[in-house]
Amino acid sequence: MAILAPSLLSADFAVLGEQIEVLKQKGVKYLHFDVMDGVFVPNISIGIPVLECVRRITDQVLDVHLMITEPERYVEAFAKAGADIINIHYEATSVPEQTLKSIRELGKTPAITIKPKTDWRKIIPFLEYVDMVLVMSVEPGFGGQSFIESTLENVKGLAEYRKKNMLDFDIEIDGGINENNVGTVVDAGVDIVVAGSSVFSSDNLAERTELFLSLTDNRQL
Repeated sequence: MAILAPSLLSADFAVLGEQIEVLKQKGVKYLHFDVMDGVFVPNISIGIPVLECVRRITDQVLDVHLMITEPERYVEAFAKAGADIINIHYEATSVPEQTLKSIRELGKTPAITIKPKTDWRKIIPFLEYVDMVLVMSVEPGFGGQSFIESTLENVKGLAEYRKKNMLDFDIEIDGGINENNVGTVVDAGVDIVVAGSSVFSSDNLAERTELFLSLTDNRQL
């Protein structure tokens, strides 16, 4: 069982409000919001003005994934713009502990992300400060990439460590998730499934959303 978090990076921004309403009507509680700066990753995406607009039209949980260099510079701005979860990359900051503490002090949910080639053990010192860990299963920066199978080792390692040490953080996965592998990642220990192009590329968003909710057993918070 897992939570579905459709990635707005793959949405049609000409009808973004309509698509968000479809997701909401189908019972989707989380929306994944990718922010790219063209420095940490080789692409530029949406930012604070769009987040503010999305916040005005929905009460869904906004899971903001900061793929930006030195995210500590912007966590307060994203918190004010309406983020519920603020997710920073381990590889993008020299002060992860301080930044995660700042996110919590702002009243938001702190989360940390690792790229596919980063061993999950690197973030052990920071697990006490987070409520979620995002495992990237593609290289961050672009949607539509193929799932990297080896990233399941990071999921399994985190799930085992969490259980052994009686910790309470969610494990999220993002990248290349489709109807053929979503069951595999959930079985490995994933709690939150991010799906972008595999949801939004369909001609019938409502039906596609229903399919993914059924595959994740529709466990929504």
